[in-house]
Amino acid sequence: MTGKGSRWRIGALILGVLCIFTGLGARLAFLHLGPNDHLLEHIAQLRHTERTILAERGRVLDRHGHVLAMDLAVKDVWIDPSKLQNYSQLDFMINHLVRILHVDPAVIRARASKAEREYEYVKRYVQRDVAEQLARMQFKGLHFDDALARHYPQGSLMSHVIGYSNVDGVGSAGIEQRWNDSLKGRNGLRISERDGRRAEMYARRTLDLAPRHGADVELTLDQNLQFMMEEALDRGLAKYGGLAAWAIMMRVQTGEILAMASRPSFDLNRYGKASDEERRNRAIAFNYEPGSTFKVAVIAAAFNEGLIHPDQIVDCENGRWMYRGRPLRDYKPNGLLSVADVLKKSSNIGAAKIALMLPEDRFEKYLRDFGFGARTGIDLPGEEPGILSGRSAWSAISVSRIAMGHEVAVTGLQLLNSVNAMANNGFLMRPYVVRRVVDKDGLVLHEGAPHILGRPIREDTAKLMTRLLARVTEEGGTGRAAHLENYTVAGKTGTAQKPIPGGYADRQNYASFVGYLPAEQPEISIVVIVDDPQPVRTGGGVAAPIFKDIAAEAVQYLNIPSSVRSVQQLDRNEFARKTTS
Repeated sequence: MTGKGSRWRIGALILGVLCIFTGLGARLAFLHLGPNDHLLEHIAQLRHTERTILAERGRVLDRHGHVLAMDLAVKDVWIDPSKLQNYSQLDFMINHLVRILHVDPAVIRARASKAEREYEYVKRYVQRDVAEQLARMQFKGLHFDDALARHYPQGSLMSHVIGYSNVDGVGSAGIEQRWNDSLKGRNGLRISERDGRRAEMYARRTLDLAPRHGADVELTLDQNLQFMMEEALDRGLAKYGGLAAWAIMMRVQTGEILAMASRPSFDLNRYGKASDEERRNRAIAFNYEPGSTFKVAVIAAAFNEGLIHPDQIVDCENGRWMYRGRPLRDYKPNGLLSVADVLKKSSNIGAAKIALMLPEDRFEKYLRDFGFGARTGIDLPGEEPGILSGRSAWSAISVSRIAMGHEVAVTGLQLLNSVNAMANNGFLMRPYVVRRVVDKDGLVLHEGAPHILGRPIREDTAKLMTRLLARVTEEGGTGRAAHLENYTVAGKTGTAQKPIPGGYADRQNYASFVGYLPAEQPEISIVVIVDDPQPVRTGGGVAAPIFKDIAAEAVQYLNIPSSVRSVQQLDRNEFARKTTS
């Protein structure tokens, strides 16, 4: 019995083995010879690989090639929760992720518990050395993808001009938004097959489309001038107070913007933490009543029409004048003033009387010719057009109020551009901030160039206005604090009360100064505006010193030749020019 039983068991074992091999053979034959298209397709899918090759976003550079915005190669860290169930080292892995990546452990645990998911982010835009540190630990279900992160080496410098691109690489403000199509580039694509070890088989590549990297945008702005301007605004706010401040520097003859700053500011690398007010470019996107700086355009128009001359006397009514039943006041009372002194001492009454000499249709045309009520066309997004109602909407006293910068609103750029026309022989330029756009092959896709918008006044009027505006920064002028040693500054102060329901605030205002230098041969023009400084509130007491601070550094940096000529010398030069012509 024992022998027969043993033989039976051996025979059963042999039969079982034969059945197994027969089944395997049948299965193998079926796989090779049977209808197995779906299996072959599955295998092909496992071997097939598609890889996106990321295109770098173009850089943003200042006029000297300093990098202001660039892409950095980083890693996106993610997990496959479907592979982490019952993973014995899960707690150990999470502890390391928390320690190295500074992520919330509760969030990571919640994502790791989603067994039905195959992809959950741990953290995006991780520095490569940090990602490599994690990769060396070889945690199950932890993966790394190539990524590009936008980086702004200068932090908050020039933030309102540069703008930023969002997490999807789309420009969302400033240059990044306006020139997004040129900056963004186009991703490449590689289609190939992998072997059993999941390594690419180079001979099996079916498509290898190289990425087209984005073009570089070169600005007209100068990083060093920008730094000087921002530091001057910060010092000014610390000294004089204020809710906000903004400033612009322009090259007189071309319209190139050399610096543009706005306070409050924000760090471009942390734009998501900034408020709307911090991200607002007040230099071009904030309308305000300009106050006395608006008198420059008004008096220039009257000169251009031949209605006044510098020595003509205007009765400034000792500081209070009733016009059509409504009082008009001066900051300081004056009696009889020459037209030249109306500008120098910034008389509201004098400016109003001069404006009333102009027919309303001509008055409105001059203001529009100077660019008020319309965008300048600068190559940045978000520019406001200001406010200038048509004369059909004016009241009986509107002309007298517009003359002193009420009932109108401007941007800092509009105001600077209008006064820049005085420095530029009457030519109104289109401001621009982009010098060139150049692709990675060196092909110039766009080149900024000076563009004349119009000529609201003649050359002789512009030169006359320069002589009179230079007196504003001399002894006795409202802009004396903008006077610069060895340079003649032409400019105008403004102290504009803030409009409130039913009138104007008594102790809330915008303090401003706009000017250019050297007056004999203007190179740069600058505007400075401070929102609600306290307790000193005037343009001459607040904005003019900040202007001087910026200008003093700029003339040295730009190596602008000094001038020791006085306003009287300007007058003598003008007399000599007329007698020899």
